[in-house]
Amino acid sequence: MEKEYRPLDITLISAKDLKDVNLFSKMDVYAVVTINGDPQTKQQTPVDRNCGRNPNWQYTMIFTVEEAAANQNRLNLVIRLVSYRRRLGDEHIGQVVVPVKEFLDCKEKDFVCEVRLRNGKLKGTLNLCSKIGQKFSVPVAAPPHVAEEGKSAEKPVMGYPAAGSSAGWPPPRPAAYPYNYPPQGAHPPPQPQESSGYPAPHAQGYGYTCHPPYGEHGYMPAQQPAAGLGLRLVGGLFAREVIDGVLFGGSDDAGVTGGLDGVVGFDF
Repeated sequence: MEKEYRPLDITLISAKDLKDVNLFSKMDVYAVVTINGDPQTKQQTPVDRNCGRNPNWQYTMIFTVEEAAANQNRLNLVIRLVSYRRRLGDEHIGQVVVPVKEFLDCKEKDFVCEVRLRNGKLKGTLNLCSKIGQKFSVPVAAPPHVAEEGKSAEKPVMGYPAAGSSAGWPPPRPAAYPYNYPPQGAHPPPQPQESSGYPAPHAQGYGYTCHPPYGEHGYMPAQQPAAGLGLRLVGGLFAREVIDGVLFGGSDDAGVTGGLDGVVGFDF
């Protein structure tokens, strides 16, 4: 693929009867020239410090324009006239816009263009001449993402794991969590009970303090009643009945029998 270009020489000769944008001093005028206002194509004349509203430059600039774009009327030569002011800042005077297509009609051509002010009115003229050079071709490489004719474009490589792959994100969930992962900083979900019948110890989480483990397995065993508690109660009641029979003259048999009756009636 190739594109055709042409060199374009523009000579800004002079301007006449421009609007005076200075209040108290004579204007020092220069011109800024671009293609379609693109700053990469910006060129400018020297400042004329002598002629005021009728500056004279005789200054030539060289541009390179694409012939196809110019013939399609997509390129314009934009000329801005500016008053140079050291202390107050430069002031815009007016502007001239010429389609580049008009420069391609003949090898050399003179132009007299009217200057348009900010308010849209016309004030003053600009004199310039153009010279168009021989066209030349520049090869243009095709973009890398454009597939060749007859070949299908390769699909982009995705950064995700294939379906069914054990790699990638999210990682497999641990067996201790049958539910969804707990959010960062939250209390974990309830733990499943093991086959031993005791709850598993709490895992250390973020955002709270875990209780110290109890016992060897991390939990507090259930307390069982003392094995000799019933026998100690029986022995105490029996001794009390015997002592009561001796001190108060009661029958030993009656005391023993009463003690035994109390034992029999005790609910273990």
